[in-house]
Amino acid sequence: MASDNVLGEFLKARRGRVPPSQADLPAPGRRRVAGLRRDELARRAGVSEPYLTRLEQGVDRHPSPQVLEALARALELDADTTAHLFALAAPHPVRPSESEVTPDVHQLLDAWTGSPAYVRNRRFDVLAANKLARALAPMYEPGHNLARDMFLDPGVRRLLPDWPEIAAQTAAALRAEADPHEPRTARLVAELEADEDFRRLWARHDARPSRDELKRFVHPIVGELALRRQALTVGGAEEQVIIAYQAAPGSPSEAALARLF
Repeated sequence: MASDNVLGEFLKARRGRVPPSQADLPAPGRRRVAGLRRDELARRAGVSEPYLTRLEQGVDRHPSPQVLEALARALELDADTTAHLFALAAPHPVRPSESEVTPDVHQLLDAWTGSPAYVRNRRFDVLAANKLARALAPMYEPGHNLARDMFLDPGVRRLLPDWPEIAAQTAAALRAEADPHEPRTARLVAELEADEDFRRLWARHDARPSRDELKRFVHPIVGELALRRQALTVGGAEEQVIIAYQAAPGSPSEAALARLF
């Protein structure tokens, strides 16, 4: 069962990923932990060990920005993961409705006849999709959850030749974007933890929002496609994200997309 102590779990997982040698700490003999001990992280961050213990145990869940900045430096977090750390420590906000896609957005998706495009929320539920996206992959059908299909549908592993990298990106994006306090997110994570690959990736506590990147597909009808992914926030509905794919002009992928439409 998913724990509600998301900040404490994050701190424990991330200090376990900082090798003592990287932190310029002596490592004489055998150590009981692979990464930093709690006292070592406390010293690096300039906080007391009892206070860090309270943070990791979930007794204190809202440290100051100064403490968070010190912890981020001590854990050597990048910008995305630092932003995730701050989000975990923030008071739980009231989230707006995320399920209704406006007619204007539906019209925009349908107007992109040469680009597969869909709308998802930050829990990776697909809310709307145009015809070309649905033809590209079944996981883009409204009602599907992209994370669930990524890890629990064997067909997705065949569709994506770079599945290990895409799966890691999906877990990191879900970690960065989804609300960990939201019950449906907790149920989704509990379901996904049936998969060994997801458990391994989720335990890393990597957090990285979706980026504009090249993504490869092996479609059962038109073969290989290389498409550039664009992630756009929906104005007035910050819980929704438009994902659109584009092929390079004149490329075999553009011709393949035309055969799908």
